[in-house]
Amino acid sequence: MDEAVGGTAASPGAGGTAVPTDAARAAEQIPATIPAALARAAASWPAAEAVVDGEERLTFAGLDARSAAVARALVASGVRAGDRVSVWAPNSAAWVQVALGIYRAGAVLVPVNSRFKGQEAARVLRTSGARLAFLVDGFLGTDYLAMLAEHREGLDALDEIVLLAAPGGEPRADDEAPHGSQPAAGPDRPGATRWDEFLARGERDPDGTLAAAVAASTAALGGDDVSDIVFTSGTTGAPKGAMLTHGASTRVYTAWSDVVGLRHGDRYLLVYPFFHTAGLKSGMLACILKGATLLPHPVFDVPSVMQKVTEERVTMLPGPPAIYQTILGSDLTGYDLSSWRLAVTGAAAVPVELVRRLRSELGLRTVVTGYGLTETTGTSTMCRHDDDPEVVARTSGRAIPGVEVRVVDDGGTPLPPGTPGEIVIRGYNIMKGYFDNPEATAEVIDADGWLHSGDIGIQDAAGNVTITDRKKDMFIVGGFNAYPAEIEAALLERGDLVQAAVIGIPDDRLGEVGMAFVVPRVGAAVDPAEVIAWSRARMANYKVPRRVEVVDALPLNATGKVVKYELRARLLPHRLAK
Repeated sequence: MDEAVGGTAASPGAGGTAVPTDAARAAEQIPATIPAALARAAASWPAAEAVVDGEERLTFAGLDARSAAVARALVASGVRAGDRVSVWAPNSAAWVQVALGIYRAGAVLVPVNSRFKGQEAARVLRTSGARLAFLVDGFLGTDYLAMLAEHREGLDALDEIVLLAAPGGEPRADDEAPHGSQPAAGPDRPGATRWDEFLARGERDPDGTLAAAVAASTAALGGDDVSDIVFTSGTTGAPKGAMLTHGASTRVYTAWSDVVGLRHGDRYLLVYPFFHTAGLKSGMLACILKGATLLPHPVFDVPSVMQKVTEERVTMLPGPPAIYQTILGSDLTGYDLSSWRLAVTGAAAVPVELVRRLRSELGLRTVVTGYGLTETTGTSTMCRHDDDPEVVARTSGRAIPGVEVRVVDDGGTPLPPGTPGEIVIRGYNIMKGYFDNPEATAEVIDADGWLHSGDIGIQDAAGNVTITDRKKDMFIVGGFNAYPAEIEAALLERGDLVQAAVIGIPDDRLGEVGMAFVVPRVGAAVDPAEVIAWSRARMANYKVPRRVEVVDALPLNATGKVVKYELRARLLPHRLAK
């Protein structure tokens, strides 16, 4: 493809033209599975750093060996091909090892949002039928095991919990930033197995039976096999697990890496969480595909991130617009950012001025944006290296190779450029369906294979897509999708409310935050501040409404549905004229 600059050997941040090596030429072939990608990386760049996490520095050969140890322990624990294994923990080197070990054992990874409360996590584990779960032993004062213990009812398939230790020392909490930590060996806790005890099972393999079983499971994998079940709530509030495949993952993120210019020798600082495709696929997997070094970072704050860029000569730092805006608004005196050349953003509106400042003030050579859904393996469209800042800021780019993107009317007929309609996507990147939910699958993937995004947008003559509205009412908080129906259902569990309607409202730092309009039960006195506090104790932070307004009634249409544009109009009266 015209924009491809990957597949070359280059020093971090180096200029000029790099000469392709034999390893780079071999890397041009797309592996069929994620374990095949790891095997290729270990063979091509065995001594290169694969993961740097605090004091831990793993080469690709070391990562290969560590993930094999996890796979042997999984097989020794009774995990078989196709079984679901979950990870509920912040980013770390151990997270990477576990995920790759799950793939190598032929099992399916089910990531759980590290911001979830016990009830939310239990719902994912229950719906997926996870056999085994890896939990962190506390993070930022949160006891994951205790939260889950309160909701173990119905988790009949969950045979075992393996406990990873909390990081040594608490990183500073930033309420809305993607975060990570460095777990090690876990302590004794009732109802859980320590990490070191779990790994020891795989070491008890005198005749090589476990290693042979892992090798057989890995060899049996094909590109059409499911690699992950990533849950997205949707507007109904019911959790739906998108089944993503090995082949789609490796193909999408080979294309993604080529478009952004990720290459061997790059050093990739990751603040996106692994439970999201942005961290799991465009972070971890992309680094394995291209031989780049992955640096999972703890809770985002500008000084620690900029210090890491300086010390580790970071070349790649993706993130939602809020992160870049925070960086540009900070004192960067004393930091050497000369190595940083790549920025990839999206998941929220991107101001034109932000793109210009990233290039002019930070000297970034490449700033691109993109668009995708969990159901499209995370990516559908992307801008290119040489796109004008106006294109990068005002659009989400055009389809990646092998993928079709259209804007259609309600009958599915393609619309001319500049005409708003629903964005639909078709190609190898589309999920196999929602796990154990054919009805929901049929609602979003039509008979011709088009996935209906539920997003409204326009497409220009060059194919660049601009998102203009959200058919599903979803809003995005600092890069995280928030679904009003799910939040509304949670608020109604209070018992003192008869109705609740949640909308997204503008926020300078996070792009959007939630606002709830609530109708109290007769005789109930509802305090907005108390509703917010109640929500914080029961919801992931990005779901918590930042404003609550108590109203006598909600505006309804003839069929009894809440007319949310009227609620928005109350806050933004100037929009009435549009």
